Amino acid sequence: MPADTPILLQAVVVGGGPAGLMAAQALADAGVTVELFDAMPSVGRKFLLAGKGGLNLTHSEEIEPFLGRYGAARDRVAPWLRVFGPDALRAWARGLGVDTFVGSSGRVFPTDLKAAPLLRAWLHRLREAGVKFHMRHRWLGWAPASEGAHALRFAAPQGEIVVQAHAVVLALGGASWARLGSDGAWVPLLAERGVDLAPLQPSNSGFDVAAWSDHLKSRFAGAPMKNVALRCTAPDGRRFEQRGEFVVTQSGIEGSLVYAASALLRDTIAANGQAVAEIDLLPERSAEFVRDEVARPRGSRSLSTHLKSRLGLDGVKAALLHELLPRGVFTDPAALAAAIKSLPITLVAARPIDEAISSAGGVRFEALDEALMLRSLPGVFCAGEMLDWEAPTGGYLLTASLASGRVAGQGVAQRLAGAEPPA
Repeated sequence: MPADTPILLQAVVVGGGPAGLMAAQALADAGVTVELFDAMPSVGRKFLLAGKGGLNLTHSEEIEPFLGRYGAARDRVAPWLRVFGPDALRAWARGLGVDTFVGSSGRVFPTDLKAAPLLRAWLHRLREAGVKFHMRHRWLGWAPASEGAHALRFAAPQGEIVVQAHAVVLALGGASWARLGSDGAWVPLLAERGVDLAPLQPSNSGFDVAAWSDHLKSRFAGAPMKNVALRCTAPDGRRFEQRGEFVVTQSGIEGSLVYAASALLRDTIAANGQAVAEIDLLPERSAEFVRDEVARPRGSRSLSTHLKSRLGLDGVKAALLHELLPRGVFTDPAALAAAIKSLPITLVAARPIDEAISSAGGVRFEALDEALMLRSLPGVFCAGEMLDWEAPTGGYLLTASLASGRVAGQGVAQRLAGAEPPA
């Protein structure tokens, strides 16, 4: 199709991740003709990869603590989740023929733990509802449009095309896992239209230390730190404390417990140049118990043997003690006991954004109305990870992405029906 003969559509969704697919579903449910464009050969690629170890759909905790997981964006995200929260998401999955269960951690999974069956059922429903999919169509930016429409340029298999639509939902993801389509290439395209954007940053990421010793890297890189607690405090007074596990890497630390603290650690590094994560190696033991066991006479036994027999400290936990503490601490039982309960790891940088599970930053909420329409581009809506919010892993990311897509899709439907979206 020549670039100078654009077709005119009722509604277009750009991006085939969870937010884009949910926006398309909301539009189709409202009787709106919708076509979805995505740069990749197939939709839901990040969704499928995230589900390889067992698709974590959402979390079963009560709504108030659930909302608290969204930090500074809580009040912005709350209206989406009060309508389409964890219970509604599970009901939606059940409507696609996918039952769910609550794991021991409170996380919610499909009964078969797989992402592919749910995605197949969802795509079948969307196609039956008339949604048309255009794959290998990369959004390149804007083109002159007819009055009351928006014109989008796409690099398509047959060459560049222009598509016009009365309304558009952009659901282009953040900037993590670029190989799966979330590369942040949309940032300058919105910036040139005056959209207020927060810089994209890594979220749910690992962190680097200044340098591990060759001994630690060769012996313990990849070793899990199980049953520990992590504490940290941001310059603005925000505190984090949680039990869990993480992994020692060649350059620092990563894993679920670190991801949960990543926003606070990242912001602290930005403010101070570094952040200190205090690790409790024995969170199930009181400080008094640890102090007494360390001080207990050990006779001819080595300190390493003593710590292993009395406290179960060996392997990577013992290695980190030797890596991070001055030698003199090991001759001071009180100081050593205190370090076991609060071992400081100084972190100097987050890992690159493309390695992160998700990203923070993006379209600021001030640039959007309550229906997620851009105030500076009436008729263009945004959804998903390209908005300026973040959340830890555990189902929170996926739940809010889906909920935001539903809000944006319904906002488009209202606009096309002649109803003014909320201001």
